[in-house]
Amino acid sequence: MAIERTFSIIKPDATARNLTGAINALIEQAGLRTEVDQTGNVIGTLLGASFGATAGANPGGTSLTPASRDTVMLSAHLDTVFPAGTDVKVQHDGDRWIAPGISDNSTGLAALIALARAFHAAQIKPQLNVLFVANVGEEGEGNLRGMRALIDAYGARLKAVIVLDGSSTDHVTTKALASRRMEAVITGPGGHSWSDFGMPNPINALVRGSVRFIATKVPAAPRTTYNLGQIEGGTSINSIPHEARLKVDIRSESESELTRLESALRDCISAGVRDEMEAARDRSKGKLEFKVELLGSRPGGELRPDSPLLAALRAADDYVGNQSRPERSSTDANIPLAQGIDAISIGAGGNGGGAHSLQEWYDPAGREIGLQRAFLTLVAMSGIAPTK
Repeated sequence: MAIERTFSIIKPDATARNLTGAINALIEQAGLRTEVDQTGNVIGTLLGASFGATAGANPGGTSLTPASRDTVMLSAHLDTVFPAGTDVKVQHDGDRWIAPGISDNSTGLAALIALARAFHAAQIKPQLNVLFVANVGEEGEGNLRGMRALIDAYGARLKAVIVLDGSSTDHVTTKALASRRMEAVITGPGGHSWSDFGMPNPINALVRGSVRFIATKVPAAPRTTYNLGQIEGGTSINSIPHEARLKVDIRSESESELTRLESALRDCISAGVRDEMEAARDRSKGKLEFKVELLGSRPGGELRPDSPLLAALRAADDYVGNQSRPERSSTDANIPLAQGIDAISIGAGGNGGGAHSLQEWYDPAGREIGLQRAFLTLVAMSGIAPTK
């Protein structure tokens, strides 16, 4: 039920102010001092014993000078891919809960709050500072802006970052999948479908360029993918549009493949515009213009095999009887991994599927394993201060 209560808060039609305020209150109720940074991240701070007399100060502040790498971050993104107005009422089908965003990332966010409450209820005093963070900007065109802001503020002090994303406990993300999000925009004079027939059409040009691009060969290894995710343009069925837009997601295990595909997209859009101009009967009223821009770039990176963070997770897996394989994925962990900070992304327990779709589902069976392994990993990395 905790997931359903959390889900009712982070539904897509919640305003940013209501969302951050509600999450802030839940984290504060776990006994943490909280703040919302300028990016919109909700940050709950549990100061470690190493701070001693500086208790109450901000571990990200410039006034403190304790030893570096004195902080561990546990995060879960609070944004979804769905627009306002999406029907997010939870439906039940046997043991499954069905609703957009129920697994990605209501499960992670509920686990974040549950672990903060567990630390408070057990009166755990960590050796290092622990940040419990509900961050923004993970999905869509957010470009990981929430995690970027957190690393800018705390990066020099972070010993480890543990990201809670989704539900599955059968894998751990130790390798960051690099990606680029591109947008192509083609503009023209526009006109009437009958009287101006033969005028260069931005949508025609976009289609011509897109057909060229999807014929681009990509290797199976290093694994490389592309997706034409959004196409927009036109004002009515009987109007020649004055603008057309295409958004493309490119991902690869190889930086050189990303660069090659980005270049290919630019070349294909240029060729599509050229082909449309050559095919146009009437060029007297204007020509087509185009631009291809980078909307966002997620860097790659890898956790080293001898990382203490990976060892802590493996020990937690052994204790709870779980087996997990290393995996490459695109998550908030990309940012710390790219900067050499130990980071992993793990599921919060249970099972889910249909992510980013209206049929997204979650089954809480086995959720306790996810919570236990996350708790044990966090405790192992933050340490427990000796009692006096």
